[in-house]
Amino acid sequence: MSTSYRTRIQDFKVALSEEKLDLNALRNLCFSGIPFEGGIRALCWKVLLNYLPLDQTIWSSFLEKQREVYSQFLKEMIIQPGIAKANLGLSREDVTMEDHPLNPNPDSKWNNYFRDNEVLLQIDKDVRRLYPDMAFFQRPTDYPCQLILDPQNDYETLRRRVEQTTLKAQTVDRNRSGVTNVSSPGKALNLYPSNEYEVLPSGCEAHWEVVERILFIYAKLNPGIAYVQGMNEVVGPVYYTFATDPNNEWKEHAEADTFFCFTNLMSENRDMFIKSLDDSQCGITYKMESVYSMLKEKDMELYMKLQEQNIKPQYFTFRWLTLLLSQEFLLPDVIRIWDTLFSDQDRFDFLILVCCSMLVLIRNQLLAGDFTINMRLLQDYPISDVHTILAKAKELQDGS
Repeated sequence: MSTSYRTRIQDFKVALSEEKLDLNALRNLCFSGIPFEGGIRALCWKVLLNYLPLDQTIWSSFLEKQREVYSQFLKEMIIQPGIAKANLGLSREDVTMEDHPLNPNPDSKWNNYFRDNEVLLQIDKDVRRLYPDMAFFQRPTDYPCQLILDPQNDYETLRRRVEQTTLKAQTVDRNRSGVTNVSSPGKALNLYPSNEYEVLPSGCEAHWEVVERILFIYAKLNPGIAYVQGMNEVVGPVYYTFATDPNNEWKEHAEADTFFCFTNLMSENRDMFIKSLDDSQCGITYKMESVYSMLKEKDMELYMKLQEQNIKPQYFTFRWLTLLLSQEFLLPDVIRIWDTLFSDQDRFDFLILVCCSMLVLIRNQLLAGDFTINMRLLQDYPISDVHTILAKAKELQDGS
């Protein structure tokens, strides 16, 4: 570890030791990257994502309350429906008179159950293949949820619900149209085919199951948006950062803390996932066009080349923007980019600068390429050094 890096860690420790944190000073520090050591990154992300209050004296009571709230969500949305499902059908008379699987009433418990199942199956399909090029999400967590795995409980868990259902996830068309399914080769390594998962022993649960639970509860609490394919790619790096925190006291509560941080992040980003808002100023179409507007301002020649070849921004920036570049780079590099995005006060404005810098950095290849070559470059971005990309984005921001 270099002397300058040790000094940097010390700067963070000093900033985080203040009774009342100076958010601007912390943002300035985080913009250039956050150290992993000592759980500094995980702690900073919780502050930058507006989860932890700036006043450290209330952290203990605040966290206790938030984690209790999350426990209530688990009880109300997973445990109680599981118990209700286990109990339904025990009495033929009760089922016939009160409720049954073919009941057309929108308030029917069965109706809600089947509707939730469709969402759950889509989530399940997506989280099982989260970061397939690394084993982390397939491994068991050190802190399985005791509320869910308590051997005294005999009810239908999400895992059992997925195993038992006969519905097909393919019936759910929650994916956004376009190129969201185009994966770069780095992410396409299918090391864990969906039918070859190692079944963890009773009492254990894999990290992907924890992510599944977070997304299911988010979908239940936000019925207006529910779950859209791609949200798994947004929650994944946040959960990974918290679940690998070297501080065990924080690591133990990675699930609840991830849920609230993800919810806050989606409150800023969710409009890009809502199809009805696509053409509004807060929607994805406006954001995609903003990348080209920025490029036109910074590099007219390159902008004209892409226009001449009819390479529309939605062909590649859709995925870049909605998933915060999480599919373009390896996970450690995504996390480094997010250090900067989260620390910037206008983080989604800075994301547009990052996208623009990615174009400018391969301008010579794009200017020399035809439509096919350029589409391949843009959908499988060739530069892996994110420090170069972030430095160029900062240059663009400063107008140089």
